[in-house]
Amino acid sequence: MNKYFLYCKIRRKNPYKNSMKKSQEHRTFENVLARNFNQDIPFKVFCTDITYIPFNYRFAYLSVVKDIASGEIVSWKLSRHLEMDIVLGTLRNLRDNVLVPLKDILIHSDQGFHYTNPQYISEVKKRGMVQSMSRKGNCIDNAPIESFFGHFKDDVDYKSCKTFEQL
Repeated sequence: MNKYFLYCKIRRKNPYKNSMKKSQEHRTFENVLARNFNQDIPFKVFCTDITYIPFNYRFAYLSVVKDIASGEIVSWKLSRHLEMDIVLGTLRNLRDNVLVPLKDILIHSDQGFHYTNPQYISEVKKRGMVQSMSRKGNCIDNAPIESFFGHFKDDVDYKSCKTFEQL
């Protein structure tokens, strides 16, 4: 390398990753669901995630909570921005839409920023729900919600929407 004046660019570590690990501010939870998607009793196991929806050269973001047993979408929120309010709003809507107490309901998600955020964790605890997370890099662990998003994008005509309100 010296002979031909070649240099290797060394990437620096992400400082946020190190500080996140040290502070334990963003926590992950055990995969309690463990791909046990054959649920018979409604309102016992929910899964949640966020997807993007392209429209008119922009993006909107859809946060959804799905009941695994019934396949019903029990809460959702559409937002223009990918901020904490999207998942917190989905939890608020969940409280209004589900008529049974939320205590001891399992809510499963991936390890995304929103779901490891202390604000989200405290909101889930406040409702008495049990939080579960997929293993890192395993989208199959959250297959019911990923499958829903795939069917949703195939079946719903969102590409013709010109404004956020139409969407």
